[in-house]
Amino acid sequence: MSQWKQEPQQWGNGQTGAGYAPVYAPGPSAPYAPNQPPRAYGQGYGNGASYGNAASYGEKSPYEGDRFKPKTRINDPIFLIFFILQFAGFCVLSGIVLSEWVSQGGLGGGLGNSTGTSVTLNSHTVYLLLFVTAGALLLSTIYLILTRAFTRMIMHITLILSILLNVAICAYYWITKYYSGAIIFTVIAIISILAYWGYRSRIPLASLLLQVVMDVAKHHKSVYVVAFTALFLQAGLSVWFTFTAIATYTKWTPGNPSCSSGSSCSSGKVAGLIFFETFSYLWTSQVVGNVALATMAGGPYGCWYYFGPRDQGLMPKHPTTTAFVRASTLSLGSIAFGSLIVTILELIRLLLQAARNNASADGNPVEAILACIAECCIGCIESLVQYFNRYAYIEIALYGKTYLEAAQDTWRLFLDRGIDALVNDQLVGMTLTWGAYAIGMLSSLFAYLYLRYTHPSYNDNGQYTAPVILFAFVIGAQCMLTLSSAIEAGVSTIFVGLGEDPQVLQARAPELFALIAETYPQVVQGVV
Repeated sequence: MSQWKQEPQQWGNGQTGAGYAPVYAPGPSAPYAPNQPPRAYGQGYGNGASYGNAASYGEKSPYEGDRFKPKTRINDPIFLIFFILQFAGFCVLSGIVLSEWVSQGGLGGGLGNSTGTSVTLNSHTVYLLLFVTAGALLLSTIYLILTRAFTRMIMHITLILSILLNVAICAYYWITKYYSGAIIFTVIAIISILAYWGYRSRIPLASLLLQVVMDVAKHHKSVYVVAFTALFLQAGLSVWFTFTAIATYTKWTPGNPSCSSGSSCSSGKVAGLIFFETFSYLWTSQVVGNVALATMAGGPYGCWYYFGPRDQGLMPKHPTTTAFVRASTLSLGSIAFGSLIVTILELIRLLLQAARNNASADGNPVEAILACIAECCIGCIESLVQYFNRYAYIEIALYGKTYLEAAQDTWRLFLDRGIDALVNDQLVGMTLTWGAYAIGMLSSLFAYLYLRYTHPSYNDNGQYTAPVILFAFVIGAQCMLTLSSAIEAGVSTIFVGLGEDPQVLQARAPELFALIAETYPQVVQGVV
């Protein structure tokens, strides 16, 4: 099993000697919970009475506050209806443009063949992005395997690479005299360098937390079933969106053969339809990922935390299936509500990015600086909302709350337990997010090499290189982010459990509880 060591003393009970810092030595997987005899729950679920011998840990009933027994009502129905309508609109639009695209030979042309229209994207891009999707699936799986085997090392590498990336972007902007971006990334680079030492001291706890979650997932195969199902849905959605975008360009871009048949073609129509398709794709993609998050949090992870390991016989039957049904029906409107907020922020950020690029191209440095500052602010807000929403979705999964109720309780959780303890959650997320960025970059590199060496006719002048590379990056990164959500769901669920019943973790993962108690004593105190 994995060992915690001190130099020169051995450390195994959560205590450290004076002057010694715990050092984590990765090893084979440890049991995800100590072997304990099954415990019988006592009476009094409604008032939080202790059960069995759990009083020594200060545990409450798993069903307290309607946990795992939400009310049978549809939450946030307005957003559920809105989500269904926009998805139906995307399906109708996609059916129209794809049917005409196929009828006009849109799928003609083979791999590397330069036949096809030279006006806009054609089947070469489809083949390319299909290869990108397959490669992203493979790379995502490999990255998670390596992360489990070399957790601490990869976390160190992630921190260092993040700093080097910020410094490199900063240097590039100064060299190219893009001063607005250079100033902002200089500040970011300095902050990342100063924050390194604080993050570095959290790696032992974060690595153990990540390994505990991976070991829980190993004993609950449904975690990976949900993650891979969501991953394939995301991949299929990405390919579907790509086909639809290509067909939209082909049907309404001025100069295409379809325009001579009386179709009203204009760049404005193309831009408007692509905007709607992008909005629908981003929102639907967010909802798919967040339904998977709620399924895992309300299923295997939440049940492991509150009921104990499966072999103790106290866990409800089919927890993953039950959690999925709740997330995809009664709570779908609440999940769509939170996902819509992130989608709007992401669209605003993309529009500001386009405005910044246009201002730079037109030689308006003041407008470029203002757009860049606004883009960074929106990006920071988007990241914070995504981080906050993850905890809100867990509250929704466990209790069946509306989005606003879950958001209020999540904020109270942050205030009660302190934001500082959640840095370890952020460190785990940073490790997995960097993997998504790396896979996205590799995917975009493959797309660039494909375009360069196959020379499709539509890209003779290189006018479609940027959007194709962007599509490839989004697909690669999205695949990894969806798969890594299986791990982040477990990490966040443990922190929610800590906020409500911290002593339960002492029975589930005593080494992890001991290190958390030592590092963040305020987190493991009972809530008054």
